[in-house]
Amino acid sequence: MKLILTADVPNLGAPGDIVEVKDGYGRNLLLPRGLAVVATRGAEKQVASIQRAQKARQIRDLGHAKEVAVDLGKLTITIKAKAAGATGRLFGSVSASDVVDAVRAAGGPPLDRRAVEVSAQIKTVGSHPATVHLHPDVTTEIAVNVVAS
Repeated sequence: MKLILTADVPNLGAPGDIVEVKDGYGRNLLLPRGLAVVATRGAEKQVASIQRAQKARQIRDLGHAKEVAVDLGKLTITIKAKAAGATGRLFGSVSASDVVDAVRAAGGPPLDRRAVEVSAQIKTVGSHPATVHLHPDVTTEIAVNVVAS
């Protein structure tokens, strides 16, 4: 089965790649989850636009990834969340999207939310670690400070 990937699939390819996979893998996993579309002539024309969008938010190379990692290390990332009383427990939790928005608000580089990994759910006020995967060879850890609003 010939498919065009619409998202990054580990061990398979990046968005916009045209791949050949077994029928069951395509029908049962990739297509239902929206990770790929069937490769038709019309869909192949969309590959260029998918790849342009991917390049806009992609780290260019290893050197650029290291520069971004240094920039992230200099930032103070603070997220204001609604706390539930004196215990410091939050209503809800802080997600990777919240971390990406906080990095952008702090003057950091635009990140893809899928590149940010919050190890455990952030449900309390305080400092929490988050991992950012900038490049296959560059991963950095940032501290996210959650304060009550």
